[in-house]
Amino acid sequence: MTGYPSAPVHPARAILKGYRVTTGPSAQVVQLTCPSCRTPLRASIVTIVDAVQHPELKARLIAGQLNLAICPSCGMAIMISAPLFYHDAAKQLALVHIPQQLNARQEEQERFIGDAAALVMRTLPPNAPRAYLLAPRRFLTINSLIDAILEADGVSREKIEAQRQRVDLIAQLAEAAERGEEAFNALVEQQRDQLDESFFATLDAFIVASSQVGRDDSAQVLMALRQRLAEMVGFAGAGEEAALDTPDIATTEAVERLIAANDDELEGLIAELRPAIDYSFFEEWTARIDQAEQSGDRATAERLTARRSVILATVERMDREAQELFDAGANLLRAALDAADPATVLRERSDEINEAFMLVLHSNLAAAERSGQDHLTERLRAIEQLATQIVEESLSPEDRFISQLLQAETPQEATKLLRQNPAMITPAFVRRLNELAEQMEKNGRKPAGERLRQLAREAGVMLF
Repeated sequence: MTGYPSAPVHPARAILKGYRVTTGPSAQVVQLTCPSCRTPLRASIVTIVDAVQHPELKARLIAGQLNLAICPSCGMAIMISAPLFYHDAAKQLALVHIPQQLNARQEEQERFIGDAAALVMRTLPPNAPRAYLLAPRRFLTINSLIDAILEADGVSREKIEAQRQRVDLIAQLAEAAERGEEAFNALVEQQRDQLDESFFATLDAFIVASSQVGRDDSAQVLMALRQRLAEMVGFAGAGEEAALDTPDIATTEAVERLIAANDDELEGLIAELRPAIDYSFFEEWTARIDQAEQSGDRATAERLTARRSVILATVERMDREAQELFDAGANLLRAALDAADPATVLRERSDEINEAFMLVLHSNLAAAERSGQDHLTERLRAIEQLATQIVEESLSPEDRFISQLLQAETPQEATKLLRQNPAMITPAFVRRLNELAEQMEKNGRKPAGERLRQLAREAGVMLF
């Protein structure tokens, strides 16, 4: 629950050195040693997950149960570091993760990817699309790859993070139960609001997954935990069942705001509300169309249908553009990690150090920290410091000052910084703040836009 130690990397490195690449049930058997009791054991490694042909492997991957071995002597769970090629023909999705700890050379990585792609191509019908397999998306961590799978399934980043928090809470509760009654009861009271339908569904999924991979001891512990929690919080009461039938407030608000929006403000509002525009959003929007048609209001039904098409097209375009930016950011981060001198790479490609790059960097840094990859975490932090330094160096004095204002911990500190630098306050500076605010708002970053406008107002007052 709290993370698995990595098994020795040598068995998985053999895959990258030319051994066969297999998919589905034809897993490779490797010899390894338990890092806890040093018992030799044999384990199976899956290097390709085909979501269409073997959905059970996809489920195990998402649950963190893929390439997991159980030591027969001490019962330790060993997460084996192995290269992975994920394929979903229905979504034209090809994803790759090669663990950093394998220390694989570039030619070894490319050979693995090429062999895996070729094997997948042979399983496709003659007329099926293949181009996406030639340039699979690469991920530095397995968690970021799983995030991409969930997002392709229509799960928003917010829901992914909420699921992670539920998993962390399960681990905390299991540990508290081991410490004693007082610690457990205190944690339950503190987190009572989080112990809802979604939490118990996640806990049930862990119980099933533990049983499927032979971890009966873990399954029994989790089942006991579930029973204890259900008794304490009265799980599955009438109030919770009724809540499930109530439309999500955020979704309803997003629908109503986009219905009321003018055409000229629609795109900016879509960007702002993008996290809420998911499958549930379009379900509710379609329900509004159906209501209008049933009441005989054809004009409203046609207007909502046309706007739904605009929203869908805009979201697809925004997501495509964002994906291109994130792919470019991932490529730059990979180049910096692979380089002997990351600073040279970052300086030569300083024009690519943008918000998307920093988001990719922070996402991989968080994933590395969660998975306990200390060496990778240290390297990513060094790259973060270099990138920040390079960006600061490239800014004009005006933009550098704006960056300092935005980094202030409180609005009061930002105001104090403005007053300490009267020479920077010019009409051009105020215009620049308003321009940046407008850009932020168009990109859906309303809080940042409002902060910049507030700074512009304060700076404007100081001109007189």
